[in-house]
Amino acid sequence: MEFKHIPVLLDEVIKGLAISENGIYVDCTIGGGGHSRHILSNLTDGKLFGFDRDEDAINVCNERFKDNKNLILIHSNFKDAPTILKERGIEEIDGFLIDLGVSSYQIDNGERGFSFLHNGRLDMRMDKNSSLDAYKVVNTYSKEKLIDILYKYGEESNAKRIVENIDARRRIKPIETTFELKDIIEASFPKKVVYGKGGVSKKTFQALRIEVNGELTDLDKVVKELTLMLKKGGRGVVITFHSLEDRIIKNIFKELATDCICPPRTPVCICGHKAQVKIIDKKPITASEKELQENPRSSSAKLRIVERI
Repeated sequence: MEFKHIPVLLDEVIKGLAISENGIYVDCTIGGGGHSRHILSNLTDGKLFGFDRDEDAINVCNERFKDNKNLILIHSNFKDAPTILKERGIEEIDGFLIDLGVSSYQIDNGERGFSFLHNGRLDMRMDKNSSLDAYKVVNTYSKEKLIDILYKYGEESNAKRIVENIDARRRIKPIETTFELKDIIEASFPKKVVYGKGGVSKKTFQALRIEVNGELTDLDKVVKELTLMLKKGGRGVVITFHSLEDRIIKNIFKELATDCICPPRTPVCICGHKAQVKIIDKKPITASEKELQENPRSSSAKLRIVERI
């Protein structure tokens, strides 16, 4: 299957990065290279470090950009980016992009097991070398742990009923495919909700994907580290696709942009904290009507931008 992915908020990302032609940039989740292609087109002697934990993405970009000397591809989780960059002698950067969305290739490829719209083995691993997959989570986690994951990562109010049905089915035989799981989830809702609302599996699949890939683990830590690596005037750009991610990014940027973080009732500042960035837009940037028509998957995307001061 061809690695296709329409880059979300492309114009806004490129504008937000305010690219310097000789700068050092980091695309933390390069995917099919949609954003990176345009970052590279703005570079002359600059460098772009492209990270991805999905080996398919690295292989595709190796081929697509094989003649581009400005790109350095690194097969690794972007959460290791600050360490890897420093090991390569990169202490400061001019900008970074983190696109936290799942690529269209991963969603549409049934073999990867990410989507309830395509049948395939329960997998959901962004890194195919990982030992934890959705099959293991669904079939071996305790009921209590599964309920907690669905509440915490999917904000699924019907978590208990869904997990009861999962547990009943897995006692008979393992749940092996995305469609098997989808059927179980849909059976946990009244038919009028399933047919009237549609997509009742979305929250559960999101929760399982986040658990399998540890998507929220140390996210605040790495965003802070990358932001503090920015040179003065450098930009950090993050695209989120659900409220859990966006809340983390919003809070870390707010903290870095605040002079004093003492408790509200403290009469005199004792923390000594100084703002290290400024927030470029008070509200997150969302897709235009034109983009929404051309790429419906951009509907939940939110873009936040900070600049080092």
